[in-house]
Formats: sequence, C-alpha cells, structure tokens
Amino acid sequence: MKDVIIMNLSKSRYTKGVTCEKYLWLNCYKPELAEDMGNQTVFENGNKVGDLARSLFGDYKLVEYTTDYKKMIDDTKECIDSKEKVICEASFSYNGNFISVDILKVLDNGLEIYEVKSSTEVKDIYIDDISYQTWVLKKLGYNVLKSSIVYVNNQYIKDGNLNIKDYFVVRDVTELIDLDKVEEKVKELKKVLDSNLEPNRDLSINCFDPYNCPYFKYCTKKLKSPNVFDLGWGFTTKKKLDLYYKNIIEYEDLLKSGLLNEKTTNQVQVNLGKKKEIIDKDYIKNVLDTLKFPLYFLDFESYQDAIPVYDGTKPYQQLCFQYSLHIIDKDGTITHKEYLHDKYDTNPIYGLCESLCNDIPKDVCVVVYNDGFEKSRLREMAYLIPELSEHLLNIRENIVDLLPVFKNQKFYTKDMKGSASIKYVLPALYPNDEDLNYHNLDQVHKGDEASAAYLSLKDLSEDDREILRKNMLKYCELDTYAMVKIYEKLRDVVD
Repeated sequence: MKDVIIMNLSKSRYTKGVTCEKYLWLNCYKPELAEDMGNQTVFENGNKVGDLARSLFGDYKLVEYTTDYKKMIDDTKECIDSKEKVICEASFSYNGNFISVDILKVLDNGLEIYEVKSSTEVKDIYIDDISYQTWVLKKLGYNVLKSSIVYVNNQYIKDGNLNIKDYFVVRDVTELIDLDKVEEKVKELKKVLDSNLEPNRDLSINCFDPYNCPYFKYCTKKLKSPNVFDLGWGFTTKKKLDLYYKNIIEYEDLLKSGLLNEKTTNQVQVNLGKKKEIIDKDYIKNVLDTLKFPLYFLDFESYQDAIPVYDGTKPYQQLCFQYSLHIIDKDGTITHKEYLHDKYDTNPIYGLCESLCNDIPKDVCVVVYNDGFEKSRLREMAYLIPELSEHLLNIRENIVDLLPVFKNQKFYTKDMKGSASIKYVLPALYPNDEDLNYHNLDQVHKGDEASAAYLSLKDLSEDDREILRKNMLKYCELDTYAMVKIYEKLRDVVD
C-alpha cells in the first residue's frame, strides 16, 4: 500500500465519490484495477459538445487547460478583473476543492454557471456535479445567481447551418441544489481520500447506475462464477441485487429459492446439468419455413454523432456507413457482397442505399439478427431518400429475424451464458472454429470499434486507411457469415 497522501477533490472526483466512496478511493489509489469500459467515443462526443457550447452566449474568453492548476486559477482571476463577460473553463479552488466551470457568465451583481453535458437528459449525477461547483464558488464569497445544466435537444433536426440555440436545452436547476448536503459529502470524501484503508462498501445499484463501474469485476472477485449477476433474459439489476442481499448468489441457491423466472430457471438448470440443452425443433422449423430462396443475410454498421452534420438528421441518429451481404441460392451457392463508404465528407447513407438497392432486389427474403436495428435504419433512410424509399421499405417488409430463436430460448446451451447475442451464440454453436472467432480479427472486433474506425479513416495516411478498411470489411463480413453458419446449424438440428 502507498503511504498516506492528502488528495484534493475535483468535480469529477466528487461525482465519483457521490456515486460510491470505494469507486473514488480505487480510482485514486488503484486505478490499474479498472476495466476498460470502451467509453472513448462518449468522451470524444463530450469534448465536441463542450466546445460547441462555448459560443452559446456569444464571445468568450477561454482559460486554457494545464496541469498547473494555480495558473488556471490565476488566469481566471485575470479574466474577471478584466471584466470578461463569459469565461469558459473558469477555474477556482477552495481548501483543496478544485473546479473548472464549463461556462461562467459574469454579471454586475454575481455569477451564473452552466455545466455542459453531451447527454439528451438531465441526470441526478449532473445535479451533484453543478451543486459542488456552486458550493465552491459560494465558499469563495461569490454570489451565484443561477446554476444551469446545458444538454442536447434530441428532437433538433439540422436544416442548413447548425442553430446552437435550438440544438441545446438550458435548464435552470438552482432550486435543486442542497449546499448543506455538499458540505457534509465533501467532509466525508476528504476522510476517505486521506486514508490508506480501502472503504468497505458493499455492492449497490450504483455499480450499474448512473454508469457501469469499471471496478465491478474487482469488487466481485470473491464471488463464485457464474452467479446471480450472470443471469440473463431480462432479469433486472434490482432483482439481482435483492437476491444478492439475501445471500442467494450461487446457482444452486438461486435454483432452490424459487425466485427465478422461467428463462433464468432454464439457464441455471442447463448450467448445472440438471436439464439438457433446449432445442425446440417445431419452433425452429416454423421459423425456417418462412425463409424463401434466395436468402440475403444482411448486417449494417453505423455510427452516432452527437452533433448532426447532415441536413435532415438529429443528434445521435444512427448513420449507416457499411453493410455486408451473404447470398445463398437454392442450389447452396454462397455469394458475398459488401459496401464501405469512402467519401468521408458526405452523408454515407446515400451511397450505401444506392448500392444496397442494386444488391438486394425487391421481394426477396432478407435475413438479419435483431431486426429492430435493421428495420429502424431502413425506415430512417427511406425517409431521407425519397427516390429509394419504395425499394428500401420493400427490403424492410421482407426481413426475417433469427434472434427470436435464441431470445425466446428455443435453442439454448450452457455455453451461451445467458445471452442471445450473436457474440455468445456463435462460439457456443461452433466452439472450435477459428474462422468464426471475432478475437482473431485485426483492429476491429465489435460494433463500437467499427464506428470509431470509420470516424478515424479520414485522418489516416493512405496506407493506414487501406489497412483499416480491409479489417473493417473483414469484421462486417464475419457478422453475416456468422448468420449463415447459425442458419446452417438450425437446419442441421431439424433435419
């Protein structure tokens, strides 16, 4: 254990501590134990939205970030002394409590503070964040007139130049701030940070809300695996925690409790070997009977941008940039087609939809895995491209989904680990097939990595871009090839 050191609080540390004192302590003393939660895209969106919001109130003065916090505080004082009306990243410290205010309005009779979030709603943790900032400023003797959260209006539709007044929502939360609560919490968290003892904090809803905690695996390392937290099939976090608090954690105890639903009971029974794998041949046969050759196995890749770039689109709207298509003819011949947008300064859906309508004729059977995603994207694209609307909606109307076979537990094995996700189903059905192993791919192994990869392409050298494009195509191709192999396995079990 490190020697005891006195840690200062920032607003990010404060909100971690509000969520869980142990989270805060581990983040300061044992950060190497944290799992990578894959939040890079979220972080980048936050930065873009924050930068955009700075001009919300006109011209502003920016306090440049530096690890020298004293300089940031001195620069802020200079801005205030110079009568700057709007200061971004204005920095202050009170007794080791450091804050940088996203947007500070300086009025003759006091201050207004604005905390910018890339979310489309106001969460409780945001109130904690701005409450801490308000507390620091009031402790320094400032008259804080108003405290507000600035967040994204997800109903905004871009039409021409971006209108940031319409893009953002500004909500006054002054009346929700409890300064006495902040005072007590600061004292409590200071004691936590000044101790070399890891807080003894049990699991709680805060392990999952407002965010999935990166230390959950560490905090549950003594629990036998699998356990209550591995239950699938819509078994809620609250229900899992209720069982955990009753010490009903291991699968044997869960089964004896009688508190599981039908699907989680099946999951536990199959795992313990008390029930064989579940294969409902009649159900599977009925699904397969709806398929008519030729079969078009389709999968899209998409990305979400916090700030809409193209007319007719909303914040965080899914924009498809890539698809893979495996086609099986009646004689068993398999053909593969694909598309990956390469004009990075244009809306990718136009080129993608034109190619898609060339590759998929009308009135053919289109097979997907989780039709909610593909159907939603096709409907959105049909709206944006009227000239292709009829064809795109025809593709949508002829979709058959393989997911219900697994989601409805009509085919379930122990190795699916309580999930109907294709990333679990595929290795369960083909455990020794290295060609179907996503981990063997280079650079891109899952959907969020494909999205991040696409957004990075325009900034790469020609050679690096070509390598990444090939790996993106391989990833998407595996998604539809996986569906082909799942289809073949379903055929095998009913033949």
